[in-house]
Amino acid sequence: MLPTRTVALAAVLALLCSSVVASKLSISGDKIVDQLTKLATFTDDANPAVTRILFTPNDMLARSYVKELMSAAGLIIREDAAGNIFGRWEGSDPKAGAVLTGSHCDAIPLAGMYDGTLGVIGAIEGLAALKRAGYTPRRSLEVMMFTSEEPTRFGLSCSGSRMMAGSLSEEVLKSKLDENGTDFLAAANTVGYGGSSLQDILDKTRVPAGRYEYFVELHIEQGPLLEQEQVDIGVVTAIAAPAALNVEFYGDGGHAGALLMPHRNDAGLAAAELALEVERHTLATGAIDSVGTTGVFEIKPGAVNSVPREARLGIDVRDIDGPRRDEIVARIKASAEEIAKRRKVRHKVTLINQDPPATCSEDVLRAVSDSAHELSLSTKHMVSRAYHDSLFMARVAPTGMIFIPCRNGWSHRPDEYAHPDHIANGVKVLALTMARLSGGSWGAANSEL
Repeated sequence: MLPTRTVALAAVLALLCSSVVASKLSISGDKIVDQLTKLATFTDDANPAVTRILFTPNDMLARSYVKELMSAAGLIIREDAAGNIFGRWEGSDPKAGAVLTGSHCDAIPLAGMYDGTLGVIGAIEGLAALKRAGYTPRRSLEVMMFTSEEPTRFGLSCSGSRMMAGSLSEEVLKSKLDENGTDFLAAANTVGYGGSSLQDILDKTRVPAGRYEYFVELHIEQGPLLEQEQVDIGVVTAIAAPAALNVEFYGDGGHAGALLMPHRNDAGLAAAELALEVERHTLATGAIDSVGTTGVFEIKPGAVNSVPREARLGIDVRDIDGPRRDEIVARIKASAEEIAKRRKVRHKVTLINQDPPATCSEDVLRAVSDSAHELSLSTKHMVSRAYHDSLFMARVAPTGMIFIPCRNGWSHRPDEYAHPDHIANGVKVLALTMARLSGGSWGAANSEL
């Protein structure tokens, strides 16, 4: 057993070494904001709003800019059949599984400039900072931009990461068409990605076992907790997954004046009842992590003097507890059936997806926490209630996420905002986390993490 004095000396030396390593990292939050601001100019709507839809001209301009930044950072660029973009820094042990980071750059209509993009632009700068600091990776380090994390064009979230994980079938992908009836194959081939068939794209995109040892994603929180509690870094322990349902009700409709109340089978009222049932069933769990949303509510014919004869609801249910979420879904389905029978309307329920939640890797959690500690940053262990590519990357490699505060927890809106200091903190933690997971060394001192 080592003497107490020796142990204490070792602890002091470790602390000094950590301080030296952390001080080597030079990262400017303002520089990253400038790059994010330029990226935001590639948009279908005027800034401050950002609208960037998969494989559209502005998406392709954004991709070119991302590749420009990767090249400037000295990364080796490759792109797969789905349009995922990778920048690689070769490690001293290139046969070892790499450490991967990244996020997405597509944006829903009228969104902001930080969601997803921070995890791409910030990650590129993080690797560049490690290079400037004299770090040499053992495991190769990669940063990537995922294709189509948002569901805007094809109604499917996390397309690129689903394909990488082998979690998307040709049948499902074939069924996803955009508003013009174009499928993913045609859209991808038009801009230089794609393949001979949808299955060809899926086969070429799936990641072989062992290619990646770890995955880490940097993201704004998209919630208010870090800001409210004045915590610097969120260490994500689990990622909630949504179940998405499409529910349709069909009545007979009629003239708003001539069709008397006892004779109506109003599809709109059936839908309104079910929307309230979504809230009731979700609250009934008593769990703060259970959330249910009726985000789409459409009625037809949509005239003030016509009794609705059709109604459609888009319902999203999320939880970090899979069975609990699935029980909410089952109750919503039962309520839809009961309401339809009682109101004498016809109905149809379609389950769009029901992905399992993900638990983050203890190795990654430890690396994130230790890296934040080196930088004297406060941390909070928390769950991600939003959907991220990390959910599917957890099927590829041990995964974790790093959150930074965003103003008022706002996201998916033009006034989404993260302070440059918080951005710099997050990128530094990401860089040190990747260095830790890579197992490389720092300059002449050869101080291993």
